[in-house]
Amino acid sequence: MTTQPTQTAHDSVHFDSAINTEPTAAGDAALLAADLAKAQAESAELKDRLLRMAAETENLRRRLERERDDAVKFASAKFAKDILSVADNLGRALQNAPKPAEGDAAKTDPLNNLLVGIEATERELLSVFERFGIQRIDPQGQRFDPNLHQAMFEVENPNLPAGTVFQVIAAGYVQHGRLLRAAMVGVTKGGPQPDSTTAGSVDTKA
Repeated sequence: MTTQPTQTAHDSVHFDSAINTEPTAAGDAALLAADLAKAQAESAELKDRLLRMAAETENLRRRLERERDDAVKFASAKFAKDILSVADNLGRALQNAPKPAEGDAAKTDPLNNLLVGIEATERELLSVFERFGIQRIDPQGQRFDPNLHQAMFEVENPNLPAGTVFQVIAAGYVQHGRLLRAAMVGVTKGGPQPDSTTAGSVDTKA
């Protein structure tokens, strides 16, 4: 008779414990689920930030490479601009020189020998320019292009399309596609309007 109340009391405690444990387990599961969702969100955010940082780093690397390449390509730009006048003077000397002798007299004519030397010097200078990516712009007879040419004067000429380069006063130069100096030119006016399909057509000669 004395053990029955004890057994009943024990069963009651066990039952109460089971009732109290079930809500606690459910709450723990909910907390774990919330923590997991938070961790996944933080992981996704961190991954996104890392991807953005990697993209920014790659863009920076490419920009620095371009700047380095440009620095190498155009390191001589200032010097090249200063020496363009030498090429101009050589060209003017050849254009304005008297007509050289012909035949046997050309072999002993001092003027002829001088002109041959000037021509060789000009060719060598243009060859050096070419090694540094510098090209001469000679737009004679081409359509005027404000990106490459500087109009110094206009000439009435009804026989040529308006805006045609009629005379080249000084050749222009580009280096690796970048303008070093615009060609100084005379342009026609008063003629028929040019075909728009030929706009900006410019020949470059090394």
